[in-house]
Amino acid sequence: MNIIIYTLVVTHITIIAVTLFLHRGQAHKGIQFHPILSHFFRFWLWLTTGMVTKQWVAIHRKHHAFSDQEGDPHSPHVFGIWTVFTKGAVLYSRGAKDTDMVNKFGVGTPDDWIESNIYTPHSRLGILLMLVIDLVLFGPWGFIVWGVQMLWIPLWAAGVINGLGHWWGYRNGETREQSRNLIPWGIVIGGEELHNNHHLNPASVRLSRRWFELDIGYLWLRFFSLVGLASIVRTDLI
Repeated sequence: MNIIIYTLVVTHITIIAVTLFLHRGQAHKGIQFHPILSHFFRFWLWLTTGMVTKQWVAIHRKHHAFSDQEGDPHSPHVFGIWTVFTKGAVLYSRGAKDTDMVNKFGVGTPDDWIESNIYTPHSRLGILLMLVIDLVLFGPWGFIVWGVQMLWIPLWAAGVINGLGHWWGYRNGETREQSRNLIPWGIVIGGEELHNNHHLNPASVRLSRRWFELDIGYLWLRFFSLVGLASIVRTDLI
């Protein structure tokens, strides 16, 4: 039971780090985090995903610029739903290697010593350290825990959100692309399942729009704001 609880907790932290820090904070600049919490998210994502902040932000911003058109890094209407669902991480990796694109769309992301000397050049070191931690905690079972952690973002973010989020579901409003809300509530994806809502107003830090929609990420943001660890910058867009 402990190993299941641990896995659910650590994967949830990863989802919250992605949706609040990378997405709503870094890509759309809707949140200002306290330096302590900001660096915790950066460190945690280094441990559990190996993703580089500047690369993730650049790919997401380009997605908005060319959404569901030629140039979109991961549209199911460009690459096919099966390709995005099963190989979303491959498409992400391909986009991350486009240095010119990353420099163009990734402006305004962390560029301090630790980013330049550890997180970016040694992005794989973090996930190896996470493997060691899991093995120390759970022995051979740690391999399974680590495997779940490594698959969590490629499955839910790169596959489900980027794929199904532009393919199947309901819409609260018309946009120039094919974004969809997958379900009206969700803990596993941190609110990102309300994808059409996000495309209706990308700068809004709140992804829910209707009474039955639950944005777990926004509830966490309200908590962080309450305890002084975050401030909502784009309050006029909520």
